[in-house]
Amino acid sequence: PGVISVSQVPVAEGKSVQQTVEMLTRKLEVLGAEKQGTFCVDCETYHTAASTIGGQGQTGKLMYVMHNSEYPLSCFALFENGPCLIADANFDVLMVKLKGFFQNAKANKIESRGTRYQYCDFLVKVGTVTMGPSARGISVEVEYCPCAIANDCWNLLMEFMQSFMGSHTPGIPSVFGTKHDSIYSPADTVVQYMELFNKIRKQQQVPVVGIR
Repeated sequence: PGVISVSQVPVAEGKSVQQTVEMLTRKLEVLGAEKQGTFCVDCETYHTAASTIGGQGQTGKLMYVMHNSEYPLSCFALFENGPCLIADANFDVLMVKLKGFFQNAKANKIESRGTRYQYCDFLVKVGTVTMGPSARGISVEVEYCPCAIANDCWNLLMEFMQSFMGSHTPGIPSVFGTKHDSIYSPADTVVQYMELFNKIRKQQQVPVVGIR
């Protein structure tokens, strides 16, 4: 892949998620971007089963199992603050067999799906992020296809994003910080989606007051 930035765009004031997505895609179409099918990135959360945790007071680790329609034959497993494992699609079957060790927090399934757009050397995916039946946010993925070194093309990426994202253009993704001059990989995209999904999940968690 080229170099990719994944970011969240806030819902426009007085608009719904869907209306904001339409505003963004309209701007892309005005620029001359062409629709090229759809995409989906999903993420399921697993936590280590109680039986595998040693002493009391220890918290279970989280693992995220993710799929990206750009890589239909792969499955990505990411540990919290840890490595990203790229496996083949059979990994999902393995997770079912490991349910004594990892339990699926089904209520936490989150995904982003939407339309892909091609504009010159850029591929743009504007997605609606949903948890359960409701739309929770908007993701924008922008890829500069000809280049695989983040540092070489970040300014170009940012300039293009400003043309349709305006003041919501993101800063440089944290995964770039460790890359410097190394090759950008599909795992870097999945990590960015995981960070975005976790941010959206946290925004939904309203603190409960008065419970001791």
